[in-house]
Amino acid sequence: MRYLIIGAGAVGGAIGGRLAQAGHDVVLVARGKQYEALRDQGLRLVTPDGPHIHRLPVVAGPGELGELSPDDVLVLAVKTQDSVAALEAWAGRPVAGGGTAAERLPLVCAQNGVESERLALRLFRRVYGMCVWLPATFVEPGVVSAAGTPLTGILHIGRYPGGTDETAHRISADLEKSFFEAPVVPDVMRWKYAKLLGNLANAIEAVSGVITSEEGLALHGRARAEGEAVLAAAGIAFASKEEEKESRGDKIRFEPFDGSERSGGSSWQSLSRGTGTIESDYLNGEMGLLGRSHGVPTPVNDALQSVANRFAREGRPAGSMPITELISEAAAAPR
Repeated sequence: MRYLIIGAGAVGGAIGGRLAQAGHDVVLVARGKQYEALRDQGLRLVTPDGPHIHRLPVVAGPGELGELSPDDVLVLAVKTQDSVAALEAWAGRPVAGGGTAAERLPLVCAQNGVESERLALRLFRRVYGMCVWLPATFVEPGVVSAAGTPLTGILHIGRYPGGTDETAHRISADLEKSFFEAPVVPDVMRWKYAKLLGNLANAIEAVSGVITSEEGLALHGRARAEGEAVLAAAGIAFASKEEEKESRGDKIRFEPFDGSERSGGSSWQSLSRGTGTIESDYLNGEMGLLGRSHGVPTPVNDALQSVANRFAREGRPAGSMPITELISEAAAAPR
């Protein structure tokens, strides 16, 4: 199988780089300065086992590839706010032997949140969810660091909305030869909803820095409690903390390369790069949506969504709001 990594940033770059290192065919899809750097210098993937330079085919869009192969796998690794444009760009591409990508090819949503699978299923017939546990950072154009060891990441995969099939097992087998563990599960969204509860902290981290204080941990606890109440009201199952802990074990330890503390996650990185967008609408905003749909107040998540969006819109520096100020904003949010 050939893997087309749509969005070769932190997660996409780490997955694509490791697959390529294991000998699999990989094409990277990127935009702007990232595209230029990958095209001119290759992907530099920095891991605990050393830096690896991967000179892979790089395209800015599907038109540069021409006809796709029936053995292609589309891996969607853009932020959720960019999913619609990416899905529409790739859905109609012709596949050798007839039909289009949407009709014939598997599409894997390797993203935070739970919305992209639903968006994809409007167009694509074969959609797969992937729960991404992968500590990775988009350092600069062309450079991605993945500090997890001994595994680079754990990637639960399954059909959306549920089930498994041979393709999921084939993708899993390729990933498991590439420094990943990739359990094939019939209830992948159950794992993704559990990850979503953890990702409710992303907005806190993005605006106030890595969460180390008791105040920050307590604020995330309040956001998570709202999320759990919302999921219960909606009848949505999620993997327990105990299941997550058992699945991870000590398989992914964070080992920074220079002895420094870890930088922030995906939302923090978006603000740091000045992208002008942030994924909070599909993390904290998902809880707000479900809360309003089922009559459950979500004032903390609403406030975190609002502040994170304001930071992205105004170009404010990541981590620049004191946690006490963020807590005050959350306390003042309408109930």
